[in-house]
Amino acid sequence: MEESPTFFDPTLFLLFGFMILIYFLMIRPENKRRKTHQEMLASLDLGNEVVTAGGILGKVSKISDQYIELSISDNTKIKVQKTSISTVLPKGTLKSI
Repeated sequence: MEESPTFFDPTLFLLFGFMILIYFLMIRPENKRRKTHQEMLASLDLGNEVVTAGGILGKVSKISDQYIELSISDNTKIKVQKTSISTVLPKGTLKSI
């Protein structure tokens, strides 16, 4: 006599439990981080002091769709991708460093 699998198979519950666990421990926090980063990029304005992913500190002098021009010293400006901005610093941070 073979038993046919029932709907209440414990391995299915275990599988669904792992899927829910992975969602709450890995996928959801990453989506949250991505959303806050996109909101930060959308709120960038001229004069903001920022840090790039490479550690370069500068003041935003020009904003386009994909690129940002940073003033890193008096006569030095560089262009970086918008997505490489990692943090917006409080005003006056660059002068205090």
